Amino acid sequence: MRQSPRTLALRYLLVALALVFFLFPIYWLVAISLKTPDEIFASPPIWVPGQIQFQNYAVLFKDGDVWTIWNSLVVATLSTAVAMLLGTMCAYSMARFRTGGDHFAMWVISNRMIPPIVIVFPVFLLYVKLGWVDTRLGLIVLYTAFNLPYVIWMMRGYIQDVPIELEESALVDGCSRLQTFRLIVLPVIRGGLFATAVFTFVFAWNEFVFALVLTRSNATTFPVQVTHYFGGQSNFWAKIAAMSTLGTIPIFIAVAMLQKFLVRGVSMGAVKG
Repeated sequence: MRQSPRTLALRYLLVALALVFFLFPIYWLVAISLKTPDEIFASPPIWVPGQIQFQNYAVLFKDGDVWTIWNSLVVATLSTAVAMLLGTMCAYSMARFRTGGDHFAMWVISNRMIPPIVIVFPVFLLYVKLGWVDTRLGLIVLYTAFNLPYVIWMMRGYIQDVPIELEESALVDGCSRLQTFRLIVLPVIRGGLFATAVFTFVFAWNEFVFALVLTRSNATTFPVQVTHYFGGQSNFWAKIAAMSTLGTIPIFIAVAMLQKFLVRGVSMGAVKG
């Protein structure tokens, strides 16, 4: 049905208002990172920086704080890759061969529901024995284990939506089970694969409790580094805003590059018939 100009204008207005509402915190964060100290604490607030101040970013590079973003990028990327590899194969086994029985999937996802604070101190004692405290390897292993149940649960659902007849036809044509999984199943669930990878990456990127307890200086991640700018006497708002702005860039890039796969993966299985 064709909409009237008034209805169409109202819808655009509501969309514009919603866009401003959700984007304003991001704008304000970037604006603070570019302000001088006087502008940051001005009352009433200064909405647009009068003098663009890149010194706030230069200080992060000079002090070496920006390397915490590199630590987060390495840890989140590698843990996501390993979790997706192991989790997808495990999910295929559960979906096609009923590995573990009908209730095994529920047990797997229940492990993801455990609060991190419950297990972080036993893990810390274990890592002290292994020498993994303040190492990227320790965080990669822990993030992989913690995000693996989520990957298994999500990929199991996507694989179950793939018609079994496609795999049977490939097996009849001479493909091995591994070839069927690689050439038939993975291309069909590509949208769900990328969507799950993006969410897993975000989980690892934003994780705070494990990184706070298990790192000191060498493997400090971005979320932990931001808390160092909060003090008992004062807070370094310029450095907080600058570091937070830099820390959001990888997430924006990942979502922008995988946007079409993300939307397709989230909507997979929503409509059948």
